[in-house]
Amino acid sequence: MTLTTRPLGHVTLAGAGPGAAEQLTLAVARALEAADVVLHDRLVGPEVLEMIGAQALVIETGKQGFGPGMDQDAITALIVAFARTGRNVLRLKSGDPAVFGRLGEELAALEAAGIGFTVLPGITAASAAAARLGQSLTERGRNAEARLLTGHDARGYAESDWAGLARPGAVAAIYMGKAAARFIQGRLMMHGAAPETPVTLVENVSRAEERILAATLASLPQAAAELAGPAVILLGLAPRQVLRPQEIAI
Repeated sequence: MTLTTRPLGHVTLAGAGPGAAEQLTLAVARALEAADVVLHDRLVGPEVLEMIGAQALVIETGKQGFGPGMDQDAITALIVAFARTGRNVLRLKSGDPAVFGRLGEELAALEAAGIGFTVLPGITAASAAAARLGQSLTERGRNAEARLLTGHDARGYAESDWAGLARPGAVAAIYMGKAAARFIQGRLMMHGAAPETPVTLVENVSRAEERILAATLASLPQAAAELAGPAVILLGLAPRQVLRPQEIAI
């Protein structure tokens, strides 16, 4: 008797964008239809999840800052285990998997297991939120760089180049920054940032429940306290357009 080995499957690591199905790339939309297994984080929008093919096994692998969730090692083990059964596995992250998405760890595990993979980018919250403000993340004569920061990491509130961020004209998108709002405010003002520096918070960007809060560095903690859903903080940018009913100036 000849024993045969089941061929390894393939893993697609894809970005679901900020939430609205309209903001998916065509490549990710096709991957949703073709997947045998979908492992998604908790911030992937319901409109996107509805596009998953009926044949797929769907598993939420959500993690929450300072809260409960599936351990990253367990998620990585699931990805590898399903791929070893020969299935077409889709690892679906909100936004872009390469921006605070633990992409490197998951790719390293796939390489170690000899499993093929494809990475499909998605629209990250920074660019989606800036577009909603009618603003550019970089602008000639204002800033030649835009920084992407996290408000906290595994050890707690995250330190950054506060002196650089405090300079006039600096622009940064701060992910996972709601709980760290007072810390961020204090660090920036300690390094000379003006209290009137514009700061805009965009909650549930691109979704039906989206809210835009126009604030300043002085009022950042109060603005952050108004938010319940996931949000990105845009330092140095104010909304260009007239505020809509769901938009609040703090």
